[in-house]
Amino acid sequence: MGLQGHVAKSGLEPALLHLVYLRVSQINGCAFCVDMHSKDLTALGETAERLNMLVVWREARSFSSRERVALAYSEALTTLSRDGVPDDVYAQALAEFGDTLLVELTLAIGTINVWNRLSIAFHTEPGSYKAPSHG
Repeated sequence: MGLQGHVAKSGLEPALLHLVYLRVSQINGCAFCVDMHSKDLTALGETAERLNMLVVWREARSFSSRERVALAYSEALTTLSRDGVPDDVYAQALAEFGDTLLVELTLAIGTINVWNRLSIAFHTEPGSYKAPSHG
């Protein structure tokens, strides 16, 4: 929880973080986290269209350049191969976020991967999460 709190105060935009959390949760098949971060994004004003298109974000035109870089980096870290993160994906992420925020984004991606594994391992039931009010 401490790491999650740190990332929340990192300077990364909350909506960007939740997009990353949702995409990683989709990849990992964590129903509880997909439900949670969809609700968090909705509470932040995210549209149903963008939520629906997140799984195919490369083809969707509704994601900004910054979001695309974050999503590509998130997918590369979540589906790590023996070769690690591709050099071009890392270079784009570093150029977009800089040293400090890229460390924070990496922590955020690592954190959601751990939460996904915990929720999946312990069969956390989706549906009960209520998003905090942001207005």
